[in-house]
Amino acid sequence: MTAPPPVHAPGPTAHAARPVPFPLVDEVARHCAQEAEPETVHVEVHLPGPVDDARLRAAFGQALARHPRALLRQAPVRWWHRHYMWQPAAAPEGDPVSFPEPGPEALRRARERALAQCPPLDAAPPVRLEVIPQEARGTVLLLTVPHTALDAPSCLRLLATTAELYGGAANSPAPPPVRAPEAAVRGTRRGTAAPRGGWRRPARVAADRGRTAPGNGMLLTELPVPDRPPRAQGARPPHTVNDQLLVAACLAVTRWNRLHGARAAPVVLTMPVDDRPRGTGMPLGNGTRLATVAFGPADLRDTRLPGGSWPPDPVVVARLLHRTAARTGALKAASGPQLGRAGALLTVPVLPVGVRAALTRGARAVAAPWTSTALLSNIGRLPYPFDFGTGSGRATRVWFSAPARMPRGLSLSTLSAGGRIQLALRWSRALLDDAAGAALCTLFEEALAATSWRGA
Repeated sequence: MTAPPPVHAPGPTAHAARPVPFPLVDEVARHCAQEAEPETVHVEVHLPGPVDDARLRAAFGQALARHPRALLRQAPVRWWHRHYMWQPAAAPEGDPVSFPEPGPEALRRARERALAQCPPLDAAPPVRLEVIPQEARGTVLLLTVPHTALDAPSCLRLLATTAELYGGAANSPAPPPVRAPEAAVRGTRRGTAAPRGGWRRPARVAADRGRTAPGNGMLLTELPVPDRPPRAQGARPPHTVNDQLLVAACLAVTRWNRLHGARAAPVVLTMPVDDRPRGTGMPLGNGTRLATVAFGPADLRDTRLPGGSWPPDPVVVARLLHRTAARTGALKAASGPQLGRAGALLTVPVLPVGVRAALTRGARAVAAPWTSTALLSNIGRLPYPFDFGTGSGRATRVWFSAPARMPRGLSLSTLSAGGRIQLALRWSRALLDDAAGAALCTLFEEALAATSWRGA
């Protein structure tokens, strides 16, 4: 096969676009940033073959030029300014691609950097791509980005463009998921999106740690995609894999807390919803809106298994799946501010950014007891093939992870590829140590298997 034409890194453009104010999510993330527990987005792509270093560096540079929203830096700011500003750059300032010293511990160290070392916002682009050779000629591409700048779907889009430019192979996105029409979910909006039962504080994941340490821990694993009932006469299944993941998270946290003697309380999960197209014109940035899926009193009664039996009874799981599917159908069809009305109110540019930052941090501290139990970020089927062409090959595994800062302290990030679910469990070390994180992951794996359809 003919090798793809060489890729050249972009030179400076004639002029850069005008600075733009931080959008809502970027501003709130910037207000609450802290070095002790940086909110980074981590994405890693595993390729079966080696890559050419110069060609990859050039392809990534050209991908940044095609997606100028990623080629930004934060403009200098003073507390009395009305906005934080994104300042577009004509070209990368420095080299965002690095090639760490290879070795058996290189990938582990790169993952640790992804959780602990946030690329600076004041240098364009605020991203770091590490290229790590693996045994048997494989390669891992590990991308780290501050959540203030980009979210995980944006990172995947950037890497898909890099793959296309590097290898010359088409990396067109898969068709978007088909959601229920508006009329089908209109009836579920009242009473099912949020279960009744009074205003109660959400459950917190019970702490289990040998010693308190800063930062996040992470575990990456692969799980089978749970089976769903077969389609009947062309009808959609009664629930989605996303619903099964939500129920599994609820069951795993409930079981974990019961084993640790924590009080029974509603499990509340934050679920990002992304309606952006996946093509080359996808708007990059923080483009998801956050929805809340609450498991209320009826769900708690179902999860109080007689005799502490585990895994849960299939009848119990079926009821949870039915109720969860009704809630998520309504939430996905709804619309509203990305962080709710409170987030929109805190970012109105009436007061200077320094004052708004203090108010936002104070509001976050006051609202800490009502923060959701965990974050479940599910992208679904991997949107892109990540085909880097002859020699490097097509991605065999892809993981991403979302921040897990306290007071929530736990995030589950999933996508499916090759008939497997790629799960990244990420936790605050103020909440769990590595052994506890692995034990909680085992509970989630068992709970997800319990949601699999067993047949009539």
